[in-house]
Amino acid sequence: MRRRVRETAFRLSRRDLAAFLVDHEEQLLAIFRDEMEKLDEEIHEENLFIDLHLVPLGDMILKAVLRAMNRFLLMEDPEAGVQGAPEGEHASP
Repeated sequence: MRRRVRETAFRLSRRDLAAFLVDHEEQLLAIFRDEMEKLDEEIHEENLFIDLHLVPLGDMILKAVLRAMNRFLLMEDPEAGVQGAPEGEHASP
């Protein structure tokens, strides 16, 4: 019973959640960049053998994650498999 209620609540709120992620993308990116900079400072490059700049890489990864979350949230039937949002309903970040 709890799962059914949770699934119903999710179906009702998924488009709002997708819109929320799009509306707050810059804030999420700023927080993520800050965390990536901290990580970049913590990693000793001599242990990696190459000098990685994690912030630009992290931005690309987070944007891909946000797009993936958006696609999932905007799917009519997530159980049906991987598919894009219906035409005209993309809320791309």
